[in-house]
Amino acid sequence: MTKLKRAELVGQAHRINLEQLARLGGDLRSARLRRRLTQTQLGLMAGLARSTVSDLERGRGGSHTLDAWQRLALAVDRPMRIELRRDAREEPADAGHLALQELILRLGRRSGVPGGFELPTRPSDPSRSSDVGLRDDRRRILILIECWNTFSDLGAAIRSTNRKLAEAAELAIAIGGERPFRVAGCWVVRDLERNRRLVATYPELFASRFPGSSARWVRALTGDSGDASGSRPEPPAQLGLVWCDARATRLFAWRRNGHLVSPIPA
Repeated sequence: MTKLKRAELVGQAHRINLEQLARLGGDLRSARLRRRLTQTQLGLMAGLARSTVSDLERGRGGSHTLDAWQRLALAVDRPMRIELRRDAREEPADAGHLALQELILRLGRRSGVPGGFELPTRPSDPSRSSDVGLRDDRRRILILIECWNTFSDLGAAIRSTNRKLAEAAELAIAIGGERPFRVAGCWVVRDLERNRRLVATYPELFASRFPGSSARWVRALTGDSGDASGSRPEPPAQLGLVWCDARATRLFAWRRNGHLVSPIPA
């Protein structure tokens, strides 16, 4: 809705309120009649005068309090709920996660490797999917990317990744035929203090689970060869982990000593 001038706003508010008061009044009257109550009886139940019930049912309840409306609504077992319409500027609940997926897909497109959003790892069950799937037909590689804002259950997250990689191996055979695609996997984790602290607390666990070179993974995802050849590097064979900045615009290599390397922009 565009910004309204004061006079327009007042007029529109008055019109909307009249419509809502008429609708609510009609609903209240219908509920009362279904219960075979008179206006006087309903008023007594709610501790209000009959004239108040009459006003509300006739769509003239604008001058009465919300408390009066709610007491009558409860008396006919139809509690009122007042709420604002959803804000058109409100971001989706998973906006942070979507931003990470958007970044990976954009990087893949720029480097000539098309991707898919929520790629099913088991075609017969679309609910089981990887956050992003990149398909490199030239090199015959299927890349699964898991995007993380924060970790809630690290063990469950790792088990989920293991399952998806195993399922993707079957998918790689299906799409590759006699020459199955190679499957590679990587976590893209938002660079937040909470995530940093978790990785620092369990260094051996993360080092053993993500042995793939993080710097090489960054180059593979961004298409940055890192040398004069200009060729896009292949992703490591082993599972990797890379950092993404808080705004989901850049990827950073993860170093076992906890330090960052120079960011690579999207």
